[in-house]
Amino acid sequence: MAKRVAVIDIGSNSVRLVVYEKTSRFAFHLLNESKSKVRLSENAYQNDGNLQEIPMQRTIDALKDFLSIISSYNARKTLCVATSALRDAPNKKKFLQRVKKELKLNIKIINGEREAYLGAIACANLLPSQKDALSIDIGGGSTEMALINDKNVSNTLSINLGTVRMKELFCDEKKKNEAIEYIDKKLEALDGLKASTLVGIGGTFRAISNAIMKNKNHPLNKLHAFSYSSTELDELISSIMKADETELKDLGIKSDRFDIIKPGALILQRVLKKLSITNVITSGVGVREGAFLADLLRGSKDKFPEHYNSSARYILDSHISEKGISNQLNSLVKKLFDITHEHLGIDASYRKDLSIAAKLYPCGNDIHFFSKNKHSYYILQSALEYGFTHNQITLISTLCKYAKKKLPSSAHIQKYSKLLPEQKTLNALSYLLSLSVSLVAHRPRNIDFKLVFNDGVLKIDSTESLRLCRESVNKLDTIEDFKVIF
Repeated sequence: MAKRVAVIDIGSNSVRLVVYEKTSRFAFHLLNESKSKVRLSENAYQNDGNLQEIPMQRTIDALKDFLSIISSYNARKTLCVATSALRDAPNKKKFLQRVKKELKLNIKIINGEREAYLGAIACANLLPSQKDALSIDIGGGSTEMALINDKNVSNTLSINLGTVRMKELFCDEKKKNEAIEYIDKKLEALDGLKASTLVGIGGTFRAISNAIMKNKNHPLNKLHAFSYSSTELDELISSIMKADETELKDLGIKSDRFDIIKPGALILQRVLKKLSITNVITSGVGVREGAFLADLLRGSKDKFPEHYNSSARYILDSHISEKGISNQLNSLVKKLFDITHEHLGIDASYRKDLSIAAKLYPCGNDIHFFSKNKHSYYILQSALEYGFTHNQITLISTLCKYAKKKLPSSAHIQKYSKLLPEQKTLNALSYLLSLSVSLVAHRPRNIDFKLVFNDGVLKIDSTESLRLCRESVNKLDTIEDFKVIF
């Protein structure tokens, strides 16, 4: 696969471009993301589905600019997919021929089931693991759904429900009952399906989640993997359905969504009514990421290897030049955790987060040695994107911020209290990472000491003097009922 790959997603409402760069076999990062609200399907549903001249020209103009961006990055492969706006249009050949002639761009129109599958594999691979989850992508012309269990995707379906379609068919407020009847009839496709989590893809869902996130004063400014209850979603939808434009703004809905937010919210409301959803998680990825992953992972059944995380690998590839110390810290902190976590009262589930923090802690060093903790914190909080909950991202970045320094400050704990473990656990995890960093202060080629732990006393046994280690350990903030001796 090419090192740089561009993906164009042509939807009913917007066209989007992403450009990815691989850093190793399965690791990648985003170089560019561009979007244009072309409303390709504008007035189409009132004209037997035929695309209209002005929206087509807007889309071609946007695609031309996209190709300029792709060229500037020297991307060696471009994947261009189109969804319901084109697959539904009787005059789609006219548009495809114009694009081919004017832009030399080949567009692949994917069917609804493929669209649902691509969105779902993006979620299955790039969100924290989900069980009994239904992905839902409310587009302009159609809504795609699929069941997700771990990395397995099933029950893909596409139904002719979309924000632009609903707006044009039932634009009059007096037709709300007709719209509900239309939606409920389409949602009969979900009969017998069991799901407890709703995974939201696409602009409508992100707009609603963004409003909830801001209204909750969520401490982490990251929409991908933002989770909340179905009750919170239902309450905001009810408010949206009753709101005028001023009230929509007060609710946190951006003005460019005013005209289509209510049709999308109504579809969501009817889905919630039909299914026993309790949890909601927001996806920042969708069809375009799915198209990229289907290409990247085509030899591994569209799944990352077990225990593999693309974001962690990207940080390791791009920001850690000396892998040896990273591996040492990872190995050492796991040993420390295994022999002390029961005494310290730390749940075993924190082992993974602590080991990732240790492995990635050196990432800030390549930016500036004397402020490496600050840079590690920023890199991890920002770039530790895929496959982690907000709680995990906050914990891992916090541990690296305070490694080999004082224990986490009360101000930091207060700011992120919704996402961090209780203080005793946090302090213990922070101390174990700091202790690991201190114990390799002399940067040995191989670990030259043994760890023995009994009754709250950790003995560091070595034939070497370990002078730098002793001095470094003695400077650490201590935790209750824990002592280190050499």
